[in-house]
Amino acid sequence: MLKLYIGNKNYSSWSMRPWVMLKQANIPFEEVMVRFDSFDGNSKFKETMASVSPAGRVPVLVDDGFSVWDTLAIAEYAAEKFPDRQLWPQDAKARARARSVCAEMHSGFSALRGNCPMNIEASLPQAGGLAWRKPEVRADVQRIVAMWTELLETHKGPMLFGEFSIADAYFAPVCMRLKNYALPVPGHITDYVRRVCSLPGVKAWIDQALEEKTFVEFDEPYRTCR
Repeated sequence: MLKLYIGNKNYSSWSMRPWVMLKQANIPFEEVMVRFDSFDGNSKFKETMASVSPAGRVPVLVDDGFSVWDTLAIAEYAAEKFPDRQLWPQDAKARARARSVCAEMHSGFSALRGNCPMNIEASLPQAGGLAWRKPEVRADVQRIVAMWTELLETHKGPMLFGEFSIADAYFAPVCMRLKNYALPVPGHITDYVRRVCSLPGVKAWIDQALEEKTFVEFDEPYRTCR
C-alpha cells in the first residue's frame, strides 16, 4: 500500500494537497504523520523525514520503498499509477491548462502564502485585513480570482475543470486561506470555496485538523496561544 508522509493537518498546506487528492479519488494509502517540532537539522521531524527523502520535507509518497517527494511529482506519479481515477482532465488542452495553473501555484503567490499561512483551526479576519493592505497580497488574490473565474466559466463547474481534479486539490489550501482570513472575493469565488470545503476528502482533512489540538508556535505569527 502507498504511504504518505505528512505534517500537521492544521498547518501543512503542502501535505494537504496530495492527501486530499488521494482521499477524494478513493486511492488507498497509509498516512504517516510526522508532527512539526522544529526544522533544525537535529529535530525529530528532520531526522524522520531525512530517512525517507533527501529533501527532508513533507509530503513524501512511498510506494514499495520508492520515495516520491514534491507535490507535483506525487500528483503525476498517482495519475500515472491510477489512470482510471482521471486525476487530470481528459481533454489534452484542459490537461495542459490544469498543469499550468498547478505549476503557477507551486512557484507563485508567495505574498499570500507568507502573509496568510494556512491555519485551519483559527479565524483570523483581523490579520486578513492587515494583509489586504499590502498590494502584493491583493495582486495574488486578484490573480486567483481571475484564474478561477475563467476556469469555472469555461468548464461550467462545479470544480475548476468540471469534475474534481488535481487542480482542485492543489488550490484547497488557498480556499482555507481565503475563508479563514476573510479576504474579500466575489460571491462566485466564495461559492467555489464552499464547494471545495464540502468535498469528502477536504472535509475529512478539515475535521482531522480541528481534532489535532496542537499549537505550533513557529507556525503561529498572529497568536501566542490557541
